[in-house]
Amino acid sequence: MDPVFFFELSGESKDMPAAEVRKCIEAECPRYRIEGEGPGYLTASFPEECLDGIANRLALTHSVGRYLGEYIPMNAGSLPDTALPEGTFAIRAKRFEGMMKEADSQKLIRDVGGILSKNNDVNLRDPDIIVRMQLCDKVHLFIEDRTIDRNIMERRKVGERPFFSPISLHPKYARALINLTGAKRGDTILDPFCGTGGIVIEAADMGMKAIASDFDEDMVLGCRENMDFYGLELYDYETINIRDIPERFSDVDAVVTDPPYGRSTKTGGEDVAEIHENAMISIPKVLGKGGTAGIILPYEMKASTMQLENVFKQHVHGSLSRYYHIFNKSNH
Repeated sequence: MDPVFFFELSGESKDMPAAEVRKCIEAECPRYRIEGEGPGYLTASFPEECLDGIANRLALTHSVGRYLGEYIPMNAGSLPDTALPEGTFAIRAKRFEGMMKEADSQKLIRDVGGILSKNNDVNLRDPDIIVRMQLCDKVHLFIEDRTIDRNIMERRKVGERPFFSPISLHPKYARALINLTGAKRGDTILDPFCGTGGIVIEAADMGMKAIASDFDEDMVLGCRENMDFYGLELYDYETINIRDIPERFSDVDAVVTDPPYGRSTKTGGEDVAEIHENAMISIPKVLGKGGTAGIILPYEMKASTMQLENVFKQHVHGSLSRYYHIFNKSNH
């Protein structure tokens, strides 16, 4: 029987973190089963050898680890058979978005610690094992096996690149958008509005064949410079208008892009609505069979050229929201 793992999700979007986990598991595991899902978490069973491949992709998850179980605060005794690996341990508790305010987290830690310390010694300063306690719909316990290093993604954000534009998607959202398409390692990923290269940087970092294009030659050159800066390979590139990409690219596994919108965006004098319309015509033409597209727009869109699989809303600030669309060619 495969072990069950607990994914501690971030709260940046209502549905997007759990959807990203599902897609990463599907892309990395030959067999798996989603065991449960709730506020701030998802549990799934799969072979342990898949864990690194999944964890190394995730952007909207805080940590992942072996699931120990759940219980209600008044019944800590429901965990008598819970066993830890050899070594000392410490328990760290966290409430998801302020849930279970009535629960005394320190008492919960003492109760669970009393059970776990029957076979393992407590070491609060430098434990061999960190047991995470998440308070949300219930009290969930898991061993922290992998933490998602947000600092790595922060070091790739726009201001840290040698060539940058202030209008650029944060690396964690670029990475999440790629993951939401279900792309696998080795797949070809095209960003036809590459800008400074935020999406292709993340695609190449995850072992995919990154392709960049843009109508602005300066952006393509800058994108190449940024890829070199991070020691990543650009599989292909071109200075080309979105209308013409089907003449240059074909059989792409996924198109992942954040098209221009807003008054400060460079469009070469072309109307933004027209650019979006041309994109929806051209993108399915470059996708191979079963290809997917991840497209961010400031509004929700349905396309006659592709099947809308999912859309996720992210509030940015004020009246601005981003809509992460996932389109599928195979169902059209």
